[in-house]
Amino acid sequence: MSVDKATVARIARLARINVPEDRQEELVGELNGILDWIAELDEVDTSAVEPLASVTGHGLPRRSDEVTDGNRVDEVLANVPETAGGFFVVPKVVE
Repeated sequence: MSVDKATVARIARLARINVPEDRQEELVGELNGILDWIAELDEVDTSAVEPLASVTGHGLPRRSDEVTDGNRVDEVLANVPETAGGFFVVPKVVE
């Protein structure tokens, strides 16, 4: 398949992008280069390659869904300016 200047103009119109007349010839070369590269990929023999549902071949590791406090209270509270009784102290916003 080959792309010409008229095809580039039609693609630009369908995509609703403004491609100046002087840039269309440059795009003809770029698009033809992409199509040539895709044609090279078609030459690769993939008949012995089994189709994949996933590239990794295994499921995602999952941890158990358990509710915990994280056992990191001291680390978390070390980042706040003021604490009281193991909780954050924040300014009163409602009178």
